[in-house]
Amino acid sequence: MVKGPVTTSVYLSVFSLALMFLALLPSGDGFPDGAPIEACILPHPNRPNHPGTKAQPPQASKHAFTASSANYHPGTTITVLISGTPFKGYFVQARDSHSNDWIGEFEETKETKVYPECSAVTHSTVPPKTNVRLTWRAPHDRSGTVFFTGTILERYDKYWSDLVAKVPNPRF
Repeated sequence: MVKGPVTTSVYLSVFSLALMFLALLPSGDGFPDGAPIEACILPHPNRPNHPGTKAQPPQASKHAFTASSANYHPGTTITVLISGTPFKGYFVQARDSHSNDWIGEFEETKETKVYPECSAVTHSTVPPKTNVRLTWRAPHDRSGTVFFTGTILERYDKYWSDLVAKVPNPRF
């Protein structure tokens, strides 16, 4: 067996390739500081783009996803709650019930990141969550009905997409 600089060079090359391969593997954390803005405009909006994974059936979600109302008037706020077994992240969008257009804006907190350009909010912290309270503000120039849709992520390969927040006692 040959020893010396050639062998060391081969070992370093193999080691470098292994490190690059490991860096390309999907992280178990996904996006620890929230979903990217691209989540608004993917071919399937509000769904993670996690190669090799598939969303869990919405009816199998272990989380409550509710909105305090579906009706809004200029400047009113609606509270959106997510609770249940620990989850790492979420991405929620507000949409007009008639046109399906993005509408209104979420309030930003130290634990959220908002995307006003597509009426969305996502997590901005790493620790698992069991309760999240989001505040959405209606547009100042109209009234109507809104629905909240999104994804709750338990881990990189286990998430629920296309969820729609339930409204207890809806008054249409």
